[in-house]
This record gives sequence, C-alpha cells and structure tokens, in this order.
Amino acid sequence: MGFEDAAKKLVAFVGSMTGGTAKLVKLEKIPEGWLGYAEVYEESAFIKSVGLPSRVMDRNIYEVKMNPALEVIAFARKTNFEI
Repeated sequence: MGFEDAAKKLVAFVGSMTGGTAKLVKLEKIPEGWLGYAEVYEESAFIKSVGLPSRVMDRNIYEVKMNPALEVIAFARKTNFEI
C-alpha cells in the first residue's frame, strides 16, 4: 500500500470519526506502518459548553497510526503539534 492509499484512508477515517471535513497535514512511513496527522475545524468546545450561540471554530489536529495493511491501530486528538 502506497502513500496515496494511506493518505486517503487517514482523511476518510478522521472525517468519519469527527463528523467534519479532514485535511491531511502530515504523513510519514514508519517501520510499524504509517503515522499521520489531519486537521479538522470543529465548533468550539468551550463556547458550546457554556451554551452560547457562536460560529467560532477550533482547529483540532488528530494523530492516526496505521499498520502496513492500513488498519487504524491508534487515534488521538493532539494538544500540541509541530511539523
């Protein structure tokens, strides 16, 4: 499985898990398979929690680790992200 397949899988997976539109930020081949990051703009969790109407969006970064067969083996939202 190549880079394009891994990128498509990552974006589709993050989009389905978050309900938003995911955009690939970084993808690299690692010995265990693939490690990638996608960004999703989501309604602000803080604004939503206090019940205020707003269109404020947070940029959230999600990390996805896949094995060589492109099966997702780890998924997490990152609080700090450096390219």
